[in-house]
Amino acid sequence: MSGPGTAPVEVDEPVDDVAVDADRPWIVLVWNDPINLMAYVTYVFQKVFGYSEERATKLMLDVHHKGRAVVSSGSREKAELDVFRLHEHGLWATMQHDR
Repeated sequence: MSGPGTAPVEVDEPVDDVAVDADRPWIVLVWNDPINLMAYVTYVFQKVFGYSEERATKLMLDVHHKGRAVVSSGSREKAELDVFRLHEHGLWATMQHDR
């Protein structure tokens, strides 16, 4: 029973059939640009992500030939930081939910 001065609280149930999306990871994409040299892009991938020269080169070639490459994934905060760091190095990077 409620004490003096305490009223019961009504809780409204949601009426919409809103589907809650599972917490999908975010991916970071680096896009091809006409400015940065391939060797520089490889260097940035090694410096920012600690990738081996082989992996960084493969990702750089994906950017060069396919127009883009997924270079990292994770939480929204991690993706935002990765995009920021890539922008600091002059690369064109975006983030989006993984499909």
